[in-house]
Amino acid sequence: MGTIGVLIFFAVIGAVICAKARSAGGAVAFSLLALGLFISTPAGAGLPGLLSEFVSSVSQASEPLTDGAEAVG
Repeated sequence: MGTIGVLIFFAVIGAVICAKARSAGGAVAFSLLALGLFISTPAGAGLPGLLSEFVSSVSQASEPLTDGAEAVG
């Protein structure tokens, strides 16, 4: 488990270095790599479910503002 933490750390450092060098593509690639590695750990396993619940809550909260699922026009 310690080696995955080191890989996540180096992916985050790589993203920071790419961002400082104004290489947006590299920064995004390293960030996605770090996120993928984090989700594969037991601590990050609940992240997809958490994001799903958050998006669902926002969707339900915005239904009165958008007149539900009906299309406008």
